[in-house]
Amino acid sequence: MKSIKTSLLGAAAAAMVFTLAGCGGGGSGGGDDEAAVLRRGISAKVDTLDPHRSSAKWENIVISDMFTGLMQSAADNEPIPGVAESWETSEDGLTWTFKLKETQWSDGEPLTAEDFVYAFRRIQDPELASQYSSLLYIVKNAAEVNAGELPPEELGVRAIDDYTFEITLEEPAPYLLGLLTHYTTYPVPQHIVEQYGESWIQPENIEVNGPYKLAYWRTGDQIVSEKNPLFSEADSVCFDRVAYYELEDSAAVERKIEAGEMDINNGFDGGRVDELKKRFPGWVRTTPGLVTTYWTFNSSQEPFTDVRVRKALALALDREFIVDKVLTPGYVPAYSFVPPKMSNYNVERPEVSFMDKSREARLEDARALLQEAGYGPDNPLTFEFIYRSTDDNPKVAPVAQANWEDIAPWVNAQILKQDTKVLYARLRQADFEVADGAWIADFDDPINFLYLLESDTGQQNYGRYSNPQYDALLSKASQTRDLEERAEIFAEAEKLMLEDYPITPMWVQVTKNLVDPDITGWEENAQDNHRSRWMCRKDLEGGSDEVADASLDD
Repeated sequence: MKSIKTSLLGAAAAAMVFTLAGCGGGGSGGGDDEAAVLRRGISAKVDTLDPHRSSAKWENIVISDMFTGLMQSAADNEPIPGVAESWETSEDGLTWTFKLKETQWSDGEPLTAEDFVYAFRRIQDPELASQYSSLLYIVKNAAEVNAGELPPEELGVRAIDDYTFEITLEEPAPYLLGLLTHYTTYPVPQHIVEQYGESWIQPENIEVNGPYKLAYWRTGDQIVSEKNPLFSEADSVCFDRVAYYELEDSAAVERKIEAGEMDINNGFDGGRVDELKKRFPGWVRTTPGLVTTYWTFNSSQEPFTDVRVRKALALALDREFIVDKVLTPGYVPAYSFVPPKMSNYNVERPEVSFMDKSREARLEDARALLQEAGYGPDNPLTFEFIYRSTDDNPKVAPVAQANWEDIAPWVNAQILKQDTKVLYARLRQADFEVADGAWIADFDDPINFLYLLESDTGQQNYGRYSNPQYDALLSKASQTRDLEERAEIFAEAEKLMLEDYPITPMWVQVTKNLVDPDITGWEENAQDNHRSRWMCRKDLEGGSDEVADASLDD
C-alpha cells in the first residue's frame, strides 16, 4: 500500500488524502486498501494539535496517536513504558530518574533527554500561555517559571546524559507515572519547533515520535494521519492510516455508519440508546467513567460573588429527573465533584448538604436564599446559562431553565447553545455567568479534579474561585505521603469547596462510544482513552478475535 507523502501539498495532494481517508472499513471487508484505514469521529472541531497548547479531549485523540511520552497508555489505559525503559525514585519520592530507549523522530533525528527538558520548559513558558501548564506545577519551580519569576533553567528537570532524564518534584506524587501518559508531558522536536514556530504542527512541517504522523488537516473537513515507519514499535501497529472526522451532528455520524464510512465515534445520543442498539447491533459501548459534568458559576462577577445566589441555583436543579428522563442510561446524579470510581480516595466521600432534601424543600430554600440576597419581584434575578452543542447537553438546558424558573416568577434564566469549542474558549476566558462543562480524569487521582478549583490553577479554574483555606488543604495533602491521611485531607477540602458552591456537580457519566464490532483491541476504561495503535480489524488479523459488547444493561 503506497503512503501519502506529507510533502505533497496543494489541491491534488489534498484530494488524494481525502479520497484514501474515506475508504473502507465499517466491517465490510474488502481489499487491502480498505482494511488499512481506521475512521474515527471525534465530535468537535480541532483548534490545535500542539500537545502544549491543547486542553481538549477530542484533540487528545489525534495528538496521542502522534506522540509518545516517557510512559504510554496501554489498551486498557494502564500506564506502561513509552520512551522510558526503566526508572528509579529517591527515598523521599521527590526525584525520579528515567532511562530512555534509543528512539528517533520521524525525520530520523535522535530523540534524547534534551527533548524532554525542552518540552517541560516550553509548556511553562509564560509566552506560550499553555492552558494546561498548571497540571505540571508539581515539578519543582514550575509555577514560578510559568509566572516569569524564575528562568526556565530553574525548572526541576535535567538531562544527565543523552538517555537519562531526571525530574525533581515539589511534593511526592504517587500518580506520576499515570500523569506521564498525558499529552502535556510529551516531547516535542526542538529543531522543528524552533525552525517553523507556531506552524510546526502543520502537515508539511511536523515531525513526531509516535505511531502516526499528520498528513492532512483542514478544519471542518477531516484530519488524516499516516503510520510512522520510524516509530519504535511500528511493527505492532495495524492500521496504515487514521482519518478523524470533526462531526458534532449525531445524525451525520449515523449516516456515515450506515454508509460503511465510520469505524468509531466518541459519543452518541444517550436518549436513543435502545434504538441505536437495534439499528447498529454491537456498536454501543458504555462503561462507568471518571467523568463528572459540573456547571460553573462565575465567582468573579456579580451576582455570583454571593454564595447565596450560587447555592440557590444549585438547589433548584432537579438532577434526578434529568438523569432518569433525559440522559443516557447509566448516568447517576452527582452531589460531589470527584467521581465515585476514583482511586486513592478510600474515605467517606463528602456531598452537598441538601442531597437528602425533597424537591419542594430545595426550592423553598432556594427562594429564601435569593430573597435574603435582595432579589424579588422588584429586583428580578436574570442570568445567562451557556451550554455545549454536543452529546445530551442541548436536551438538558431547557429542563435546567424550567428548574430555575420554578424558584419564583422573578427568576429569569436565559439559555444559549454554543459550539463546544467556543464554549470552552469562553470558559477559559471567564466570559460567562453560568456555564455547562465536564471534566474527564487525566490520571486516576483525586487531585486531578480538586486542583481545578485552586486559586493559582489559572484558565481551567473557569469561575476564578479563590479560597485560601481550600488552597491550604490541597497544599497540605500534597505534602502527605500516607495515602489514607492524604485522602482524608482531600475529603475535607472537597467538603469545604462544595459548600462554597463555585460549581454545582450535575451527574457522573458513563463513557459513550460507537464501535464497529469488527474492530479489535478496543478495551473499555474509565478515562475513555483509546489509542489507535492498539486497534485492528478482524479481517486484517484473520478474523478470529471476538470483541465483547461492553454496554451496560438498561
